[in-house]
Amino acid sequence: MFSLFRKKIVIPSRLSGLRCDMHSHLIPGIDDGSPDLETSIRLIRGFIELGYKKIITTPHINADIFPNTPAIIHAGAAIVTEELRRLNIEIEFRAAAEYLMDERFSELLAAGDTLLTLKDNLVLVELSFAVPAINLKEILFDMQLKGYQPVLAHPERYLYFGANKKWYDQLRDAGCLFQLNLLSFAGHYGPDSKQLVEYLVKKRYVDLLGTDLHHEKHLEILKSSAKIHRVVEELMLTGLIRNPEL
Repeated sequence: MFSLFRKKIVIPSRLSGLRCDMHSHLIPGIDDGSPDLETSIRLIRGFIELGYKKIITTPHINADIFPNTPAIIHAGAAIVTEELRRLNIEIEFRAAAEYLMDERFSELLAAGDTLLTLKDNLVLVELSFAVPAINLKEILFDMQLKGYQPVLAHPERYLYFGANKKWYDQLRDAGCLFQLNLLSFAGHYGPDSKQLVEYLVKKRYVDLLGTDLHHEKHLEILKSSAKIHRVVEELMLTGLIRNPEL
């Protein structure tokens, strides 16, 4: 006779091996991510369900659209952290930033401003989706002169690299680490990005995996996509992925 009180079987998430997500937009109201604290908490609960133990959220710093500063980001992160504490939600949470490599970013470097890092000297940077910065290699060189290690966010989403994939070789030679978006493997950004992310994996040009989570639709894809779960399991076996070290 079957027991009415069966022990609940907990199936571990296939994303739990990553331990840490290092690209998301969870501070309420300061960029195109979570609009309010309630949504932030709901999304963070989703991260816990996916198996994450730590979140390094990365609001945009973009002078023209999201002119955030470390002070704004730290203040927002403190609000989220306090709410997590109040609700007894156990997950490590802190903030860095996703910097657009533009003229303002070059000014920050020249002025010697302290950049927000993922860990140690790792700085998450992004490019325009329309065209790369004209002085891209110079910016990367300046970052390294200042002691920072550039981590290029979602290189598979810059579709102009698809026409000349040697850009990827040059960026690696210039000292860039690459962070690929998990959503790209599910085709969320279109077939071209999906092809490019698969190309980068084949080249072993992958160092970090990020959700780049902005809203609940992203969360649902992360929960439901067997392809994403399979890719994470396979990539964790390569020893290339640095997320657990963060």
